[in-house]
Amino acid sequence: MTGRPAVDVVLPFRGSDEHLVQVAERLAGLMLRPGDTVTIADNRPGASVSRTLRGVQIVGAGDVQTSYHARNRGAAGGSAAWLLFLDADVSVTSDLLDRYFDPGPGDAVGVLAGGVIDEPPSGDGRSVAEQYAWLKSAMSQEVTLADDDWPFAQTANAAVRRAAFAEVGGFEPAVRSGGDADLCFRLRAAGWTLERRDAAAVTHRARPTVAGMLAQRARHGAGAGWLAHRWPGALPRRRWPGLAWWSARRVARGLMAAASGDRRGAVVGLLDGPAVWAFELGRLLPNRPLAGLRASTGRRESHAALSPTTGSASRAT
Repeated sequence: MTGRPAVDVVLPFRGSDEHLVQVAERLAGLMLRPGDTVTIADNRPGASVSRTLRGVQIVGAGDVQTSYHARNRGAAGGSAAWLLFLDADVSVTSDLLDRYFDPGPGDAVGVLAGGVIDEPPSGDGRSVAEQYAWLKSAMSQEVTLADDDWPFAQTANAAVRRAAFAEVGGFEPAVRSGGDADLCFRLRAAGWTLERRDAAAVTHRARPTVAGMLAQRARHGAGAGWLAHRWPGALPRRRWPGLAWWSARRVARGLMAAASGDRRGAVVGLLDGPAVWAFELGRLLPNRPLAGLRASTGRRESHAALSPTTGSASRAT
């Protein structure tokens, strides 16, 4: 493919040095064209040094401990017409950027939702949590695009037009979860549209333990609670009495499946209830980091910081 727009790839990171090298090596496999850049925003506490690793730019973003602050920081360092946001737990194909722009988006399109495929089980002893994520297609964009009234693209794999991103002020930097949905809702309110790019897919690696999976669900629940308050009508909570009855039936089906030797049915039946309860109870949790936020970061970064080519005021809500 020729003639696609330039893209700044941005990925927030928080983990070990060894994991950072692995992520940089995966990103180094992307096929780039003139004007493209690849940046990892290092969100570990105290990270402030900029450097290059395996040909990938590393910028420090450790002054505020949220992935959305890190994404804003990474986006501010480029000037390409499009931004591609990825997560550290995805694997990419070399032609991912070309796939995003085949066909090219219309002028009103502000967001492109790439595909997210949960990594399938293999013969290497995959954990119950990983099997569950694959069986449920837990990270599929089908989940977040299913609601016609409140669709959004997950930043595990989503491209955003820089002009649209700057117009609405980028991500809300002070939240732990839900910033991708909030950005999409603000973009829609500003008149931008969303298109799917299923062929531009990445593979997502799930949390390896049930405890880690449930903690992730609770964090997502905190984001859903914040979104439901900020955007009335979006992500409504489930009623607890009905959820309790549904959970009991799921457990019963899981036990029956286990008794009959149906491992897949047992995994889904026994984990469905805890997963949904973790999400719903997570709504009661704060959606901001417990420490590390400066008072000045309660609002999104300025339009000028996000778009080095313009200095007009942000229209962020």
